[in-house]
Amino acid sequence: MKVLSLWSVWIPTRKSIQWVLQLVIVLLVWYTAPLVFDLPQGNSFEIAKSIGLMLVLALVAFVVVIAVCWWLLNRMLVALALPGTGDMVLYFYELELWEQVRVCFGLFALFVFAAVGVIVAVL
Repeated sequence: MKVLSLWSVWIPTRKSIQWVLQLVIVLLVWYTAPLVFDLPQGNSFEIAKSIGLMLVLALVAFVVVIAVCWWLLNRMLVALALPGTGDMVLYFYELELWEQVRVCFGLFALFVFAAVGVIVAVL
């Protein structure tokens, strides 16, 4: 006889409520920013106000992209059966000093190559 378990039902936790609230805040900013920067029609002042709107919407889009990338990174680590980011930080501190310096120089080189790639893509 199978018993229906209520523990398998999703129970909201503090972390899940926090994610939902952050999503709601992002959506509110996304949809209310054009109303805050109410653009008059046919005025030269319209261009100056639209710059602020574009900055706000770009910031919201950037935050959403960063959150999606972080979620994908964590899902990839789980799928590959690798330790989480917190464990990797602890393992990093267990390395010898010269190994830590090597990792830092490698990450710096990756950031430099990424920056050069972005500059080349923009040009």
